[in-house]
Amino acid sequence: TFVFPNDFPVLQLDAPEPGDSDHPLFRAAAARGVCKVMCFHPWSDLTLPLMSLAEIRAVIDAWAELSAELGASYPWVQIFENKGAMMGCSNPHPHCQVWASSFLPNEARVEDRTQRQHLSQHGMPMLLEYAEQEACRKERLVVENTDWLVVVPYWATWPYQTLLLPRRHVCRLQDLREGERDSLASIMQRLLIKYDNLFEVSFPYSMGWHGAPTGPYLGEDCGHWQLHAHYYPPLLRSATVRKFMVGYEMLAQAQRDLTPEQAAERLRNLPEVHYKRRAE
Repeated sequence: TFVFPNDFPVLQLDAPEPGDSDHPLFRAAAARGVCKVMCFHPWSDLTLPLMSLAEIRAVIDAWAELSAELGASYPWVQIFENKGAMMGCSNPHPHCQVWASSFLPNEARVEDRTQRQHLSQHGMPMLLEYAEQEACRKERLVVENTDWLVVVPYWATWPYQTLLLPRRHVCRLQDLREGERDSLASIMQRLLIKYDNLFEVSFPYSMGWHGAPTGPYLGEDCGHWQLHAHYYPPLLRSATVRKFMVGYEMLAQAQRDLTPEQAAERLRNLPEVHYKRRAE
């Protein structure tokens, strides 16, 4: 792996303070931080599903290292991958980005609040309970192993959206044990091969890790959090036909083109040998 500063960072260390607002409806605050890019592999044509388990494990270790390093001072470290031109990726070399911010972004705040409420009301971390339920029901299960499972979540809005969850209560990437990192590499490879096999194309998506906040939150009880990764692929019916969130979706509520159970069944039944390597 190779990590370097983003040439066009959205977050900067010296972002200026905005001026005072003259009305409570117009509020602003400085957003400071750092933006890094991480290339997965020296080869520019090798995506994650085509990498070896050892190579994927190296990516996971680098993720955990960056999460710990930047999380020592920043409240939120967002690791995410935009794969493919369809998802706005301008650099064809397989890579991800890591943005560390001086604040909790909106999605993190919502997840923090809802997970905290669930633990308070039910005495169990929400996504740990959810993982146990999905593991028993199996109707939305895509792949699983001893430490992890991947499901099309019950609330999915994108056609082949998935959620990657550990079976054990884990708050952050850097908390993963050695064996859990190996099994994470395996389940990521299996999922991403299925994605590529769905329409026999290098499957585009945006994905990212969510874990407990860091920085000043490291000294607080974050037991309501459960580490997880979201995958949001845009494709709907073929390698070129995508789902658009428009009209009713933008103005009222997301509409599904197929149920989570249908999407999970289709992904689950796909082979786990990459279509490019079937003749080997």
